[in-house]
Order: sequence, then structure tokens, then C-alpha cells
Amino acid sequence: MRADARKNYSHILTVAREAVTERGAEVSMRDIARRAGVGLATLLRHFPTREALFEALLCTNLDALTQKADELETSNAPGEALISWFREWVVFAQSYRGVVAMMAAAHTNPDSALYASCAAVHSASARLLRRAQAEGTARADMNGDDLFALMTALGWAVDQPSFAPRADHLSHLIMGAILTKSPGSDVEKAGS
Repeated sequence: MRADARKNYSHILTVAREAVTERGAEVSMRDIARRAGVGLATLLRHFPTREALFEALLCTNLDALTQKADELETSNAPGEALISWFREWVVFAQSYRGVVAMMAAAHTNPDSALYASCAAVHSASARLLRRAQAEGTARADMNGDDLFALMTALGWAVDQPSFAPRADHLSHLIMGAILTKSPGSDVEKAGS
């Protein structure tokens, strides 16, 4: 990429991040181009679809999220890792209004620019769930698709102004429905 094209690309991403933070995922491509001081054609040359723009915007965040799952998988007890992962998801969901709905739609669409990132998040979630299930701290009657659906539902809920202040409580309720017992409760009693 030429230096001027790379500069335009970075500038557009910076402006797009500000616009999405301010107005949510529904901000128009035309508005982003106007704010960036470039033509719509220039924006579309860099990001041919809305999903491509969001993939570029979210790539770092989603990579960090899946990296966090890897860290949790090796450093925490399985049930605790799942709880921590869920909390990380809520923080991510609150960072970009409207993005969770896009991810929910993209997670089964291999043609979507967001598909690979969604698949990575889904896979990380499923691994953490299977670990907690093997430990006996998570319900055995659910799978990675169920967990991703619950995460998406929670992401949508905390995206709503009326539910955002209750994000921690809602997360706790959902985790209570997933976990069969408090992580480490039997382990601590057995080790005493």
C-alpha cells in the first residue's frame, strides 16, 4: 500500500471509530466518508462493505478477546475462566454499540468479512465451555452455539440504554443459568 493510501486508511479508521463510538454501528458509510474528508468512493475502495470496515475496526479488539480466552484457558480454573470470559465479552459489547447484532448475523455467513473473527470468538467460547463442562461446573446440555447465542443476547441487552446499567447483574443471571455450581466450591471444601 502506498504511503498516502496507508495514511488515508488509518485516518478513515480513526474517524470511523469515533463515529461508531458516538452514533453506534448504524452510522452511515457516507457520514464516515464526510467526517474523514474523503469521497465515498475512497472509503469504499478501502472498505467495500460495512462489514469490512467493522472487521478492520474490531480486529484488534476481537484478537485481544480471543487471546484473553487462551490465557484464561491455561491460567484459571474452568468455571472461573468461563465467568471471566463472559465479563470480557460484556466489556467488548459495551465498547461498540450495535456491533453484536452484526456479529450474530455474520457468525454463520462465511461470505461476511466478520465471519473469521466471529468464528474465533465462537471457538474460544466453546473451548471454555467444554472445559467447564468437563470439570462439572457448567451445564452438560448446552454447546458452543448455545453459549454464543446467550453471549449475543447479553451483548444486545447491554447495548440498550435501559439495560446497560444492569450489565453486571444480567451477566451474573446468565452465568447462574450456565453454571451448575460455583466454580471451586467443592474443590475448596475437599482440600480443607
